[in-house]
Amino acid sequence: MGDIPVDTILALVGIAIPIAAFLWEFVFVGRHRLGYRVQMDTPVTGEVEAVFPGVLSQLRANDAELRDLSIVLVRIENSGTSTIDESDYLVPVPGVGLHLRFPQRRVVGMAVTELSDQDLVDRLGPLSGISVRQDTGGRIGVIDLPKVPLNRGDHYKVLAILQRSEGSGEYPDPELVGAIRRGHVTETKSRTGVSRVIFALIAFLVAVIVVQFVVAAVEPSPNPLDCASGKLTVVGSSAFESVLEKAAEQYSERCAGARITSEFSSTEAGLDRVTAAGPNPELLTISDGPMGKAYPTLVPRPLALSLFAVIVNKDLGVADLSPAQISGLFRGEITNWSQVGGPNLPVVLVNRRPGSGTRNIFESRLMPGGQPVREHQSCIAIRNTRQTYCEADATKEMHKAVADLPGAIGYSEYAAAVGAEVRIVTIGGVAASRERAIAEEYPLWGVEYAYSNGDLPAGSLGASFLHYLTDNVGAEVLRAFGNEPCGSTLLPPDRCLK
Repeated sequence: MGDIPVDTILALVGIAIPIAAFLWEFVFVGRHRLGYRVQMDTPVTGEVEAVFPGVLSQLRANDAELRDLSIVLVRIENSGTSTIDESDYLVPVPGVGLHLRFPQRRVVGMAVTELSDQDLVDRLGPLSGISVRQDTGGRIGVIDLPKVPLNRGDHYKVLAILQRSEGSGEYPDPELVGAIRRGHVTETKSRTGVSRVIFALIAFLVAVIVVQFVVAAVEPSPNPLDCASGKLTVVGSSAFESVLEKAAEQYSERCAGARITSEFSSTEAGLDRVTAAGPNPELLTISDGPMGKAYPTLVPRPLALSLFAVIVNKDLGVADLSPAQISGLFRGEITNWSQVGGPNLPVVLVNRRPGSGTRNIFESRLMPGGQPVREHQSCIAIRNTRQTYCEADATKEMHKAVADLPGAIGYSEYAAAVGAEVRIVTIGGVAASRERAIAEEYPLWGVEYAYSNGDLPAGSLGASFLHYLTDNVGAEVLRAFGNEPCGSTLLPPDRCLK
């Protein structure tokens, strides 16, 4: 049983025990069950008629003086789950089905006082064979009851007046003696609370639940079928950093034994690193857009349609730019914000370095002819100068430069820009949204790719993680950051190949 989880075993036991108890109680043992209940056993002082008017005349067996009396009321019932027939009574005395015994008392008289079904009248009448006798030298009073057929739930009551035959103090309890085919005769209890059997069963089930809870708390959850363990390093575009880190965190929580680390810098740096490493299933890189033909050993896998945004310094006061204005700004044709309805302030261009996937997407969507060649300058170095151009190495550096430099404009992956201290402008009056990008109404979008050096082995952590990103909970992570998985039915089949 070593391969069966403990909680599964407990669940099976928790199901089996109640079923076994039910079968034992209602099929094997309790199907034929005749019960009796002593509803009253009362010593009588004084005149009996004062307590039970009209009963004494029915019970008096002779004219003997009635002293040291007691009155007993016994309910006899079919408490099983099936009908009891005459043939089910096994007492070896002709016509007698049960013996109602009263130790230390003799029976002065008796009467049947209540019938659940009027069809029982003839079965318990004067000609039914019901009789009274004394046993063991007159010390035990006995009422012999006939073999009365009882449907499920049927009952009748016997009222007896008794006189002490020996002893003193409290009387022993009356008892019903007999045998039932495939069943038994048992004393039943009248109670308003929970029976001991039910209480024990409830306690058992509560114990099973508590143990299952403890096991679930101390044992690690089993891995889902599509999980893999091992190590994986993801490098490449910093634009997709926040998305991939969140997805990796959720995958690692879901799949015990998976360790995913990230070292994001730029698309080009990631492609170079994976190429130089050779075939390595523990290394993946993320690229903004396709890699082109410069990396022939790398295998591409499109992940998602991703949103990008044009961002400006939040104090600039510019909320919308047309595609032509954006192109004019980055070509150097527009050098002052007053030319596009903004303040009289020089335009400061913050670009990504050549080789950046984000820059490639920006140029392919909004500047098909590319940008003028410019000399690289650090965004930190141009602070407090009149320089109006710099290049950032990563997405976070882009955000900081645009936020710190008055009059600055740049571009970024949309989800990353949302949390930065910059302003996202609409493009031609269209705000960035996944729906607008899917409909190709919003122009600045691209496709994120994952690359490995050669094919990933089936069952590897890299293959499992990429499948998770596009076909499982990870796809919802992509959507939460404004992306749409390439396998989505919302996208045309060739959309991620553009």
